[in-house]
Amino acid sequence: MALVHQPMMQLSGILFSLLGWVLSCLTTYLPQWKNLNLELNELEIWTMGLWQACVVQEEGGMQCKDFDSFLALPPELRISRILMFFSNGSGLLGLLLSGFGLDCLKIGERQQDQKKRLLLFGGMLVWISGITAIVPVSWVAHSTVQEFWDENIPDIVPRWDFGEALFVGWLAGFCLILGGSLLNCTICSTEVHPSSVHYAVAEQQDQCQCLETETRP
Repeated sequence: MALVHQPMMQLSGILFSLLGWVLSCLTTYLPQWKNLNLELNELEIWTMGLWQACVVQEEGGMQCKDFDSFLALPPELRISRILMFFSNGSGLLGLLLSGFGLDCLKIGERQQDQKKRLLLFGGMLVWISGITAIVPVSWVAHSTVQEFWDENIPDIVPRWDFGEALFVGWLAGFCLILGGSLLNCTICSTEVHPSSVHYAVAEQQDQCQCLETETRP
């Protein structure tokens, strides 16, 4: 039962990690990190992301303009770019390493210790990727809340609100953390892989045959 349970946990961990990585990449390039609805013109909705600002019009569709300078961005957006890039890179590397460490992969069946190391290191990278995806999203959300309830800003001034990309980023971080945790949990099991048992028995049989040959007159 345990031998069947471990590959299922590994497969679930890989699937959650892959889903989280795709959502993390999507969050990085979505322009809806912040939304601004003008009360004077309800037909327009302004959005802001890490790369560009857009205006959504009911008749004209969406028009976007890239930011001219990285240094001109607010601090939370500058740091968010770096963290999201790190999250995407570490998540991809973690997926690759974890894939080579899966028990269902026939490559390196006789090197179970190295496969466990790859699986452990890959799971840790995926877990770190989830943390670094949640941090920038939560930071932008926190700054948005502070600006929204800032009493020094007049009430007539429009205020930014949460965008859809923040919720996608939170979901991505949760999937990455869950996937990395499942991959790491499979390392804690102490059962012996069937392939390793097969090779050990085969080696013992070869040794016994050699001893019988040597003892014969």
